[in-house]
Amino acid sequence: MRRYAAPGALLLAVTAAVLGIHYGLQSHPAKPPPVTTVASQPRLHPKKRLTVRYVRVEHGDSFSSIAARNHTTVTALERLNPGVSTTSLRVGQKIRVH
Repeated sequence: MRRYAAPGALLLAVTAAVLGIHYGLQSHPAKPPPVTTVASQPRLHPKKRLTVRYVRVEHGDSFSSIAARNHTTVTALERLNPGVSTTSLRVGQKIRVH
């Protein structure tokens, strides 16, 4: 009988360890992978959607005067009107401001 006591005890200890690990993993699942957040464009309220707006160039207007009147910047006007020369505006020409 003594000849089987040591292997039996070892087998019992290994079984207990395997079961302990198995049940330990089931009650504490692995951490989920971290979530990667991607920046998105803000959603606008349906009533607050931006509308495209144009103004007509009047005598004496410049990009800076149009920008000041419409609460924007010259850089923004240049970005909205890539084909328009900032130095040669014509009276009656339509310029996008929003």
